Amino acid sequence: MFPSMKAEIAARDGDPRLSLLLGIAAWFLFLDHIPHNAVSVLTLRNFGFSGATDLFVFVGGYTAAILYGKMMLERGFLVTATRIFRRVWQLYAAYVVLFVIYIDLIGYVARKSAAPEIIHEFNVAGILGHTIRTLIYGLLLQAKPLNLDVLQLFIVLMAFFPVVLFGMLRRPNLTAAGSIVLYLAARKFDWNLSSFPDGHWYFNPFSWQLVFVLGAWFALGSARQMRAIRSLQDLSILRILALLYLLFALIVTVAGNLPQLAGIVPHAVFNLFLPNEKENLAPYRVLHFLTLAFLFSFAVPRDWHGFQRPALRPIVKCGEEWLPVFCAGVFLSFAGHFFLITGPNSLAMHFLVSIVGIAIMAGVAYYASWSKRQDYKPALSTR
Repeated sequence: MFPSMKAEIAARDGDPRLSLLLGIAAWFLFLDHIPHNAVSVLTLRNFGFSGATDLFVFVGGYTAAILYGKMMLERGFLVTATRIFRRVWQLYAAYVVLFVIYIDLIGYVARKSAAPEIIHEFNVAGILGHTIRTLIYGLLLQAKPLNLDVLQLFIVLMAFFPVVLFGMLRRPNLTAAGSIVLYLAARKFDWNLSSFPDGHWYFNPFSWQLVFVLGAWFALGSARQMRAIRSLQDLSILRILALLYLLFALIVTVAGNLPQLAGIVPHAVFNLFLPNEKENLAPYRVLHFLTLAFLFSFAVPRDWHGFQRPALRPIVKCGEEWLPVFCAGVFLSFAGHFFLITGPNSLAMHFLVSIVGIAIMAGVAYYASWSKRQDYKPALSTR
């Protein structure tokens, strides 16, 4: 079984679609994290039930399964678990540095500017009266400053990934079924992690693990399962149904965002689908994202010639270097919001802030890639 599985994983490794999607998710998260940003109307969350976070978590699970699945088959569980925990440590270290500088920067800007309300807007009010407690709970991933919740969620998901990966390589369908059971139980019994000073995690890890595990399941699926999925994609009736569901989600979402269009959707439908349940990951949200993935993987093959276009290279590069790009995006979203509330609040300024932020993120990605290449040059020249 393992030789065939190794071949299947190797065949799915290096898929350029993954870097493209991670880059798109990083850009959309940056735009969404700028409050009241007019350009954010172009992001995924405004065209249906799912958004950039769903895309980020799913592709993260897929890429992690490819990378560490191959390692576990070749080197065993113990070695792979240590490599995963090393990655978790890297993510946590990045989070700690990001958290400390982030809340200190917000506090400094709020004190020095005429915009003290940003302390409450970015969820760091606890730093005023409970500085030490806020820092301690932040290190424990229980503080919830705005825009850091996605990274917190990913750290927790990766911390439990060795067990998930072990199950995926031996009983993938049973492991996926266990993930679904945990998702349903979390929604039924209201399981979630607590946060400081009150409330719960914005992204419930007991629910959001489903998207992460599904990404791993698709990455490690057998050749027979992949053939079955392709057979389903070849059925025109299923593609039509998928498009109809996406159209329905688009109408409901647009009508919910624009009060003047609310009349086109029955009240009962609004009560069922809006507000979009993001914390516990509503089932229609999961279905919407899987529908998008179903059509995207059909319409954009792995060898699509469009990946060679220069216009897509910055997005792909941001996906390849997603961690520094995400960290840069957190600071840039705060800086962008500060410029918008203290400067001219015009549509042109919204576009300028968004374009400059994306350009800086792309620059960070290219620098991170260049820096990695420099680390390998001495070893290569010596060899």
